[in-house]
Amino acid sequence: MATHDAPQVLPGSTDNEKLLYLCSELTHKQQAVWFLNAFWEVGMEAEAETFWEYVREIVEIDIENRAQGCSLDEVEAHRFLEKRGETLTVLALRANLRKSGALGEKERPKRVPLTHYLLYKYADHNEKINYHLLVNASQGDNREEIEKAQAMVDEMNAAFEDADAKAQVAAAALREAQAREAESVAAAQAAKAAEDEAKAREQDAVAREQEALAREADAREAEAPFKAAQEELEAALAEMKAQEDAYNNKTAELKQQSEEGGVVSRNRAKVQLDAHLAEDPLPLRRAKLTTEAARKKAEKARAPFEAATKIAEAAREVASAAASQASQARAAAESRAAAAASAAAAAANARAQSEAAKQSADDAVEEARRQVEAALAYLEEVKATPGCAHGAIWWMEREIQERKRYLPASKGGVHH
Repeated sequence: MATHDAPQVLPGSTDNEKLLYLCSELTHKQQAVWFLNAFWEVGMEAEAETFWEYVREIVEIDIENRAQGCSLDEVEAHRFLEKRGETLTVLALRANLRKSGALGEKERPKRVPLTHYLLYKYADHNEKINYHLLVNASQGDNREEIEKAQAMVDEMNAAFEDADAKAQVAAAALREAQAREAESVAAAQAAKAAEDEAKAREQDAVAREQEALAREADAREAEAPFKAAQEELEAALAEMKAQEDAYNNKTAELKQQSEEGGVVSRNRAKVQLDAHLAEDPLPLRRAKLTTEAARKKAEKARAPFEAATKIAEAAREVASAAASQASQARAAAESRAAAAASAAAAAANARAQSEAAKQSADDAVEEARRQVEAALAYLEEVKATPGCAHGAIWWMEREIQERKRYLPASKGGVHH
């Protein structure tokens, strides 16, 4: 796995040592760029986009090292050849390289670098391409400018990665926040509707209770004179009953005294008993009978009014219970509506925060766009200088073009 920049000159005392370094120390991309730089003027300019696809496919296949990889194992190499529609095998590819001298007869490498494939692919068909020229090829006379341009492209790539990460997080968060806000608003609206309905039911129940109270009061008022008359007669009857009980108690007492004690006391008691019995109880009894009859008549007259009062009282109790339940339901609905409104406010706040995060992502995109423009402008300057590394410049421009696909059209994005 390569972790350093490509050198301007490959180290090694022989071309084979230089080739080994190229294949084992430079990444897939660096190998492609080196090849393009070396043979740009002898037909490779037209193959640059194909090289881009080679690297893209190899990075996809190289699961372990991805863009930092230098080569593929044999299984991965066969997958690459199959994707390219090649009938070539790894053994045949190495045999071809041995024939050209790029590989020694006794070399048995376990891995396949992109450079080996490129030499096989192009050296046989172009006499100006071979591994000797490749490993000793100039990589341009403007290394400092190329390194600066590459640093700008790297910075641009980092900006795009940052923008893309922020955009994905912000977009997901915003979608979720909008969905939650919509749910919360719907819940708040439903809770408010339920609250309004509960209030209406409470008002209706209270109105019914007031009507029941009024009917109960009317019934009691209608019953009142009959009740008063009945109660007055019952009081008179109670008084008469008390007088009758007093008369009977005195009779029993005097009888007992006339039968017990001394002769004198018994005789005195007999005299008193006779006098007591001589009193006429008939008027009292007649008055009691008359009053009892009047009481029954009054009770009968009161009965329908008393029944109406009881019915009105029962209806009022039912209405009061319903009003109490409606009040409790209204209070519960108010509580739920308040909670739903609070949840809706929290969801709106979360949505606002998500929108702020989206704005931050938009700002990151704008920064990436600025860096794209700066990198392109600088590359145009470098291209105008003599002895430039055409392959490296093309590759950086292609990276910029690829990144521009992620920019919105309004910011100079290119979409195919």
